[in-house]
Amino acid sequence: MIYSSTLSAVVSALAAECIDSTAKQAWQKLYQAGEARPAGPAISAEDRMTADCWVFARLHHGLKPRHWHALVAKYSTHKGRKVEAIGKLCPVVATPAPALFLHKAITAWAIPPLKGVDGKRSTRDLIVLPREFYDMNTWDTDGRPEQTRRRWRLGIHKVLEEMVCEALVEAEKILEAEGVLVERAA
Repeated sequence: MIYSSTLSAVVSALAAECIDSTAKQAWQKLYQAGEARPAGPAISAEDRMTADCWVFARLHHGLKPRHWHALVAKYSTHKGRKVEAIGKLCPVVATPAPALFLHKAITAWAIPPLKGVDGKRSTRDLIVLPREFYDMNTWDTDGRPEQTRRRWRLGIHKVLEEMVCEALVEAEKILEAEGVLVERAA
């Protein structure tokens, strides 16, 4: 039992490929981001990385492609994988919106605007879109009413969130079968 929840397992597994093995300062070696570990024997950093990589492969293989791409688009920190997942989601989201609108709506959902980006936050390893990207007026070249564009965006985002929820349910089944989730008290 390694992970306290399905979401923590997914996020940890998706972040594993972006974790570097460069030398760290002493305080960085001591700091463990995330949730407190469950009581019991501690897991070494190497074993945790191995588990994260294994879970990544297990989920990638075990989930339906649309579920995998929804999780990667939403939670991955790997720029290339996130962009690829956004592209793979476009054909599976049904909407009356034009293709440009659909692509920009999925991208805006997967890469939300960040607070503090204006020179106050390091964005070296993040995809940061210009503020103008989030203006729905640029998503539809035919100038449809704002109400229509809002309805389209809401519908697209709703479908994507439903895909993420379905993916997490399926991921939980896989992780429980593998015995890597902390058992909940009844």
